[in-house]
Amino acid sequence: MSQLVEIRDLKVAAKTDAGRTVEIIKGVSFDIAPGEIVALIGESGSGKTTIALTLMGYTRTGCRISGGSVTVDGQDMVQLSEKDRADVRGTKVAYVPQSAAAAFNPAATIMDQVIEVTRIHGLMPVDAARTLAVELFRALSLPNPDTIGDRYPHQVSGGQLQRLSAAMALIGQPKVVIFDEPTTALDVTTQIEVLRAFKSVMRKNGIAGVYVSHDLAVVAQIADRILVLRGGEVQEVGSTDQILHRPQHAYTRQLLGAFEPVPRSPAEAARVADLHPLLEVDHLVAGYGPLQSDGMPLVRALNSVSLSVHRGRNLGIIGESGCGKSTLARAIAGILPRKGGNIVFNGRELAADARHRSREELRDLQIVFQYADTALNPAKSIEELLGRPLAFYHGLKGKARDQRVEQLLDMVHLPKSVRHRRASELSGGQKQRVNFARALAAEPKLILCDEITSALDTVVAAAVIELLKELQRELGLSYIFISHDLSVVEAICDEIMVMYAGEKVEQLTPSDIGRAENHPYSRLLFSSTPKLDPGWLDSLEQDPELVRAYCRR
Repeated sequence: MSQLVEIRDLKVAAKTDAGRTVEIIKGVSFDIAPGEIVALIGESGSGKTTIALTLMGYTRTGCRISGGSVTVDGQDMVQLSEKDRADVRGTKVAYVPQSAAAAFNPAATIMDQVIEVTRIHGLMPVDAARTLAVELFRALSLPNPDTIGDRYPHQVSGGQLQRLSAAMALIGQPKVVIFDEPTTALDVTTQIEVLRAFKSVMRKNGIAGVYVSHDLAVVAQIADRILVLRGGEVQEVGSTDQILHRPQHAYTRQLLGAFEPVPRSPAEAARVADLHPLLEVDHLVAGYGPLQSDGMPLVRALNSVSLSVHRGRNLGIIGESGCGKSTLARAIAGILPRKGGNIVFNGRELAADARHRSREELRDLQIVFQYADTALNPAKSIEELLGRPLAFYHGLKGKARDQRVEQLLDMVHLPKSVRHRRASELSGGQKQRVNFARALAAEPKLILCDEITSALDTVVAAAVIELLKELQRELGLSYIFISHDLSVVEAICDEIMVMYAGEKVEQLTPSDIGRAENHPYSRLLFSSTPKLDPGWLDSLEQDPELVRAYCRR
């Protein structure tokens, strides 16, 4: 069989800040057959996205293809002029980004943006393009396919927008599609819907694909073959079944081992709680929009939620996007003032608004946000970022502050040299460690962790979880851990609270998961977590009880 994509001895070079040129892709070769989906996996910085983008003849700013060939349907993208590459993009090869929200123009309707490729390349009349778009919306299982194109991007959910970005890529009827981590930011139930839609359309139309991901369970559901990458080099290549069940390379085995974080030790599971809770949340109400006549916000994101956390113990909060997890964290932290209920911390009731809390109350209760990129000021050095809470909470200056900065970096396993760098110069995992070190600078009793591993690859995420466990043992911390990754929550939490539509569904221990008496919604969440089994998604589709559960949502 002739190959649709042939990559031979591909090399990509990048220029460093010091002006040196370094090779970041080091002689990669592989093929893709028509209709075949090949996954590129590896930790952050392994070269996955860099390699995938060369199929469009594209490299990031500061990079260039320095050697080899990238042939797509008989055309070498390296040798083509930029004009000829533009003709290929969107017609022979298309791209689905990680963040669909960033790919759409908020000021234009969805339909106008989806059919834009057909106008740019003159592929078909506008009416025919609209008809094809609606067919794609229906094939991708989007609600109201005849009218969803009339909406604007902010009027649809994240999962719907991700499928719409796939429609935008597919409308030019390409032969190969690049999926760049398209489900990373989605909750497990939404991820299932998106994966099912992608797989169905690709199979039906015989479209080849490159699927970039660090999530082996997701890759297992959609890929025919897997390339394992590290440091810009191929470590191993094989069928999905072979890579998952008979890996040859030590690094592949390490990736598989990091898929499920190390479970809690018997000693951690047997920790005895203090008699009095550290945090008590009683019938909390919070939301957004103008206040109504009853004093409640127009949109109630939290409706009478209660919970408690004891010193030295951890509570996990899970649920799909929009269930109120992050709103709960923001309300407890006082970033979003509650409109009803009480929050008692360490025996004292907290003011609804963080601006009205004492410095000690602010110090004892810290929050670590999901995206370190937006949480860390890019204009400040790491030393300045960590020094500010040390000065604010503890009055440290000069040598005492510098010494404490070094201690904090050591606590999160970062070298002292990092103190002089800025966040943009660090990897994703390093930035999240700095994010956590800043919270530790306050010397808190409780840390709210809001999806802090969702943007990290599995190896780095597993290391961060082990770090949190270590710090808890040393400092006696308590965590509220918000996540849509059930395996992460099971690995670190003593109890798990399930939320749906702003309400608490139930609270259980990790050992209770999977029992028949679990709430139906909890069972749906637990069963929606992808498994390292290539047949898992197909078997899920055939489960009539689960299908009915999805239909009821």
